[in-house]
Amino acid sequence: MAAAPSPPPLIRAVLIGVTGRMGQALMRAAPHFSGLLITGAIAAPASLALGRDAGELAGLGRTNLTISADLAAALAQADVALDFSSAAAAAAHLAACRAARRPLLLGTTGLDAALGAQLDAAARDIALLIAPNTSLAVALLTELAERAARALGGYDADILELHHRSKRDAPSGTALALAQALRRGRGSDAEIPIASVRAGDLVGEHTVLLSGPGEQLSLAHRAYDRGIFARGALTAALWLASRPPGRYAMRDFLAYKTGA
Repeated sequence: MAAAPSPPPLIRAVLIGVTGRMGQALMRAAPHFSGLLITGAIAAPASLALGRDAGELAGLGRTNLTISADLAAALAQADVALDFSSAAAAAAHLAACRAARRPLLLGTTGLDAALGAQLDAAARDIALLIAPNTSLAVALLTELAERAARALGGYDADILELHHRSKRDAPSGTALALAQALRRGRGSDAEIPIASVRAGDLVGEHTVLLSGPGEQLSLAHRAYDRGIFARGALTAALWLASRPPGRYAMRDFLAYKTGA
């Protein structure tokens, strides 16, 4: 009798920014991924959550995963890292992942344009997925926006985005990515107007408008649960863990998912 095939090895992941909204959503989503094990929970050195159990903080009960500020030690025991912390700390986290030769999914938004050269340099050594939005549907929306802009080149293009009042960056990283997609579709560097609204506890809404004579095309995505971003991020991280060095985006992961 043939031996039963052994299960694939678990992918060990470090969550950077574990005390934030997305960090907590990632902790709550992780138990639903049988091929994933969270082995590191990282917070800022000044965080009051240091030393606490990450599972208890996320409302999961005790997991024996202690929140730490020692990223280097956590990376030494991991296969991939996810960073949803702060733009101010992104460069240091990127450098740590590069030094440890660990793939990084960078979901932090509001990144400084000056970080571009460091991102390119790191991508020569590690797999780096830059994802201002980790929803699979938003990845598809970005592709659709580019195609629509190419087909409707003479139409006015605008973006409307709405988020909760606590979101720091405006426009959102997703809105900026959509604007970039529209510019690619048009083959032009012309500015795309973006209207941003910060109110209440809205998780996130993005609408692309292409307006022409007598008609308007609207492409929209509405997020009702932050869990969609967590599930997309963890799924993408599992994929990223086996990628060769390079700079990736959610559109690359979407192409893998669809076989395109």
